[in-house]
Amino acid sequence: MGYQVETQTFQAGGQNCHNLEVLIPGLSLETLVLGAHYDSAEGSPGANDNASGSAVLLDLARRLAKTKPNLSLRLVWFVNEEQPYSKTNQMGSLIYARQLKQNRIPMIGMLSLETLGYYTDTPKSQFYPVPLNLYYPDTGNFIGFVTRLESRPLLDQVISGFRQHARIPSEGLASPELIQDIGRSDHWSFWMQDYPALMITDTAPFRYPHYHRQTDTAEQLDYNRLALLSEGLENMLKGLKAPPVKQLVK
Repeated sequence: MGYQVETQTFQAGGQNCHNLEVLIPGLSLETLVLGAHYDSAEGSPGANDNASGSAVLLDLARRLAKTKPNLSLRLVWFVNEEQPYSKTNQMGSLIYARQLKQNRIPMIGMLSLETLGYYTDTPKSQFYPVPLNLYYPDTGNFIGFVTRLESRPLLDQVISGFRQHARIPSEGLASPELIQDIGRSDHWSFWMQDYPALMITDTAPFRYPHYHRQTDTAEQLDYNRLALLSEGLENMLKGLKAPPVKQLVK
């Protein structure tokens, strides 16, 4: 696609591991990171978790290659999101987020593309931790935008922009971290550096019967709805602007 790919290499488990990054310069230096992990759970082919997120990120790179967005965009493919490295010092996204902080990159936030490809129109196909089941739909045909309370302003901005263009339903959640499932992806690493961050997901185990199993294969995915998601994200990113300066994290 014509990008210069930067590689961040570090040691984990006795071998070299690599985060891969491309930069799309914007009209301003304020930066949004879009990330997806490219490793899979042991024993799983990982078609949905997380080849789907990695593929959407590749598609966004293609869609945005000839554009000049308002924000500077960093597209990053992370290693070591899954166990045994999740939420350890060898988690790829944590190493990357710490480097951003050290370099004092002006950040408005991060979006984690996590397990995006499974949809069903069957009633009672969607499940949640209590008490979320009282407030959200029971049919797994939407994409979720999920974060903690401190990142609510970013969530509101992103989901509002997405809904202006998207042809796929969406649900948003800003929750206390007492519900631990809201932090199960690379956005957690950015929380640890006090950056606003959220996860975009099909809700993974709360909908997907093949989560972390050998049956997480390519034929399980809904490619038409993945394309609609990518289209909606593209248009949201093109229109996204920096918040007031006081909200920027440096």
